[in-house]
Amino acid sequence: MSQLSCYHCSEPVLTASQFTTVIDGKSQLMCCPGCQAVSQAIIDAGLINYYKFRTEPGNKQNALVPEQLSAVSAYDLPEVQQDFIHQSGELKEVSLSIDGITCAACAWLIEHQVKKLAGVVNVQVNSTTQRALISWHPDTLKLSQILCKISAIGYQAAPFQVDEQEANSKKESRKFLIRLGLAGFATMQVMMFALALYSDIFSDLDAAYRHYFRWVSMLFAAPVVFYSAQPFYFSAIRSILMGRLNMDVSVSIAICGAYIASCIETINGTGEVYFESVSMFTFFLLIGRYFEQNARQKASVSSSNLHKLIPLTAWLKTHNRVEEVAAKKLVIGNEILVKPGDVIAADGILIEGASSVNEAMLTGEQMPINKTMGAAVFAGTINIEQPITVKVTAIGQDQLVAEIIRLQEIASNNKPKIALYADRFSNYFTALILCIAVVTYLFWSAYSPDDAFWITLSVLVATCPCALALATPTAVTCGTAILTKLGIITRKTGVFEKLPMLNHVVFDKTGTLTLGTLSVTDVELLHEGDENYISKQNALQYAAALEAGSLHPIANAFKQYHSPAITVTQRHSIVGNGLQGMICGKQIAIGSQAFVNGTAAEETALTVWLSINGHVCAKFSLVDQIRPDTEAAVMALTQLGCKITIASGDSSNEVANLATRLNISDWHNGLSPAAKLDLVQQRQQHSHVAMFGDGINDAPVLAGANLSVAMGSGAAISKNSADIILLGDNLSRFADAVKVAKTTKRIIKQNLFWAIGYNLLIIPLAVSGHLVPYIAAIGMSASSLIVVTNSLRLLKVRI
Repeated sequence: MSQLSCYHCSEPVLTASQFTTVIDGKSQLMCCPGCQAVSQAIIDAGLINYYKFRTEPGNKQNALVPEQLSAVSAYDLPEVQQDFIHQSGELKEVSLSIDGITCAACAWLIEHQVKKLAGVVNVQVNSTTQRALISWHPDTLKLSQILCKISAIGYQAAPFQVDEQEANSKKESRKFLIRLGLAGFATMQVMMFALALYSDIFSDLDAAYRHYFRWVSMLFAAPVVFYSAQPFYFSAIRSILMGRLNMDVSVSIAICGAYIASCIETINGTGEVYFESVSMFTFFLLIGRYFEQNARQKASVSSSNLHKLIPLTAWLKTHNRVEEVAAKKLVIGNEILVKPGDVIAADGILIEGASSVNEAMLTGEQMPINKTMGAAVFAGTINIEQPITVKVTAIGQDQLVAEIIRLQEIASNNKPKIALYADRFSNYFTALILCIAVVTYLFWSAYSPDDAFWITLSVLVATCPCALALATPTAVTCGTAILTKLGIITRKTGVFEKLPMLNHVVFDKTGTLTLGTLSVTDVELLHEGDENYISKQNALQYAAALEAGSLHPIANAFKQYHSPAITVTQRHSIVGNGLQGMICGKQIAIGSQAFVNGTAAEETALTVWLSINGHVCAKFSLVDQIRPDTEAAVMALTQLGCKITIASGDSSNEVANLATRLNISDWHNGLSPAAKLDLVQQRQQHSHVAMFGDGINDAPVLAGANLSVAMGSGAAISKNSADIILLGDNLSRFADAVKVAKTTKRIIKQNLFWAIGYNLLIIPLAVSGHLVPYIAAIGMSASSLIVVTNSLRLLKVRI
């Protein structure tokens, strides 16, 4: 009889069917209460895919999960965390989806509470995407403790996973629609009774009927107040418990105050009732929140789409067999076959075949890029022409697409100074509005007691600073989404403030304005008729043979001319001069003119000389190829009003030649890193300077510039400390980034102008009694919708 194994950890089951967990509709045996508790927690957390796609059994659980952590303890398991946790040195990093965020104040509350946990290094919450990016020390703190802390202040958090996020969003939308539909139905009923109570048509209505209509109106308004308006109450209570006032405080006071006062008047049979106003402005507020919620989802959809570009399956090659497997089962070192038209399932190195790959999802460029043996390819990109074999080098959270999503999260969560000022102002503004409401009530109680309550109600509802709180985050999120589509990643705070201010751009030459790869442009043969005269093909092959194995950039220029038939013996390198060796019994040397024959002459371009037995026989002209879009990028930046400077460490005349070609008058060659920094600091006395460099060698000058920009993609992206990274090495995209930032800044100013202007206009109208409560609710909701809709215009920007 075969021994039964634990479904979770594969250890022997010695307790018969005492411990079981229902997984995917089937009862599975567990070896102990610890494994039962953890497996149940995994299922309860909605992580059933863990059991579907795991490649190894889980760890045996020797202890029961604490009751307060049972719902989230599954997220502490290493085998589960590999799907959503990124290891960054000693820290762990996770993106969480958080339900219940309604405004910037909610984001502030979560940030400040989570920061109190020992071990948390950084917390950034985006109220627009309703996600949080958290990094912490795993030795000090567990993820489940972070989730419990968030839960303790009234929000539900879980690791961000696209399918679950969409399911939760749909669930929340349905729930919100029920609240909205109930409020709409009740409002129609209450308005009919209000028509009977206050219309002149029914002026002869008997007092008993009037009293009856009041009671019925109170009953219809009850579900609106006690169910439909719940989101406002929970948000307000959380805020007050944390010693803070948010925008829902005034709304909640208005709804509850109006309903309670109307109930008292109904019971006493005297005074006025406001059931129709309570129902109507709750309905309009919910309409505003519903459309605002949909707009937020639209603004944040781009990062989710990046996840979806990675296929669910891959063709795994093993022992001359090819089988289709779940992409999650791939491990580093696997070899996968990628057919033409297929999406690459993991980052890797091309080890067999050659093809072109569409990397538009990374760079924004639709033109395919040729890939040959040894080239890096990335998950989510599309193989175009020929079948290729890829060796997997990164999976899960270590893939480039995951890094881009993390960088986008950071960029979306970074708040410009203007956003911080707006958040702070909106909190003080809420307190100010409550004070104005009190003063308004006291004034009208003395002047016209019958009007005091509904006028105060209008003040509370009309002046809610929702639009002010949404003005900046929605615009920044949309702007970041546009930049990501263009292959531009912003890494640091203040990019949307700095980009529009730039009026001077300093470029490094090699690897920035140029490709950083030398190529042979001309071969000049010397001493024709001499015994040492050789053909152009032989000259190139001799040069390639001598340069073979060298890591010098010049060696790469000759790599394509290498012939296996030509061998070199006694090769040795003279640092800074060249190489020499024996080919077919002849002494061959390649390098500077002084090295090959002892003479030197000034050259206008990079040249390499070849000699045979001490006689110069060939001269090679090399050039660092200019990037295809360099001229267009320089022209676009000039049109935007930016001055251009070249600051290069290259001491050759190539810098002057390049500057002439690009029509740049301010150029400097042979600069050390310190000299580059001095140059930038001089320009900063009169300008806001952006510096382009490789992010490593130019670290001092990048740090010293107002804005630093790095070229490059692949693994080096995680090491780059620049403010902006151009993933596709496309210089012209930087000019596009400046345009997007200027548009974003303009949208933010428009939003703030509208939000502040609306409140300045509406406060006098409300305080003076010229605004009834339901009109106030319409105005407040419309104000928020205008701000969100204006921000969404950014997503339609065409670059």
